[in-house]
Amino acid sequence: MDQALRTIFEAQGGVATSAQILAGMSRRGLQSAVNCGLLERIWQGIYCLGEPDLLTRLRGLDLSCGARVPVCLGTAAAIHGFDTEQPADLHVLEPVGTRLRSCDGLVVHRRDGARLTVVDGRYITAPAWTAIEVARALRRPRALATLDAALRSGTCNRTELWRAALDQAGRRGIVAVRNLIALADGRAESPMESEARLVMLDGGLPAPELQYEVIDGNGKVRRLDFAWPEHGLAVEYDGVDWHGNPDALRNDRRRTAALMDVGWTVIAIVFEDVRYREGEMVGRISRQLRLAEAA
Repeated sequence: MDQALRTIFEAQGGVATSAQILAGMSRRGLQSAVNCGLLERIWQGIYCLGEPDLLTRLRGLDLSCGARVPVCLGTAAAIHGFDTEQPADLHVLEPVGTRLRSCDGLVVHRRDGARLTVVDGRYITAPAWTAIEVARALRRPRALATLDAALRSGTCNRTELWRAALDQAGRRGIVAVRNLIALADGRAESPMESEARLVMLDGGLPAPELQYEVIDGNGKVRRLDFAWPEHGLAVEYDGVDWHGNPDALRNDRRRTAALMDVGWTVIAIVFEDVRYREGEMVGRISRQLRLAEAA
């Protein structure tokens, strides 16, 4: 690829039209660059250097439309920093004066009345509006994960979530989401921790403290995923990296032993407990809370 073409890509954020590319190389050269992975076709007549990320795909769409394309739903959540679902498609609003249509990898929406903000020169649905709109389409556990992540991102607060829910009154799924806003907590550090907390609350357990700090028997400050300090009980969620990892297993056992040294009981839970053994998980925690109360 000659320097002039590289300069075009750099000036346009890593994207170029087929016409721009063919001005600097043959069609055979373009096909060869695609075959070897140097270039990738991301939209009709639009190519990028290497593998595209979300912003590169958006810049390619801008180039195709001749205007900055407004975004919504999961794409807006990703830009705001609280996307928990990672949808494969871009979700955008039709730019004024264009005839942009949905296609493979792209979903074009109409969102009359949506609250918009501007991020890096692009119109994007406002954080609280986005969080409520995304959550409305999800199962309750994932909806709570989205609300938690939105609060954790710092882009919106609970009051703004309530206002956005009022703005979307009457739309599908809004009642379930509105009932979750009071439970949302920005201290949740992962979607699965959010799911686990909802299982606990739905199971009648008292609300745990999240990311509770305690000094263990080795004098180290530990943060507990879920804690009932008055009962000396902690629940720790072990993610997929823990499975089959001897080092992680040893570290977990040392951590548990150090917490037991200062009077804490630790219950470990995993993905399967949260998704498929909810009753058993709640029962384990409930029994330990009762034992602590009786002691």
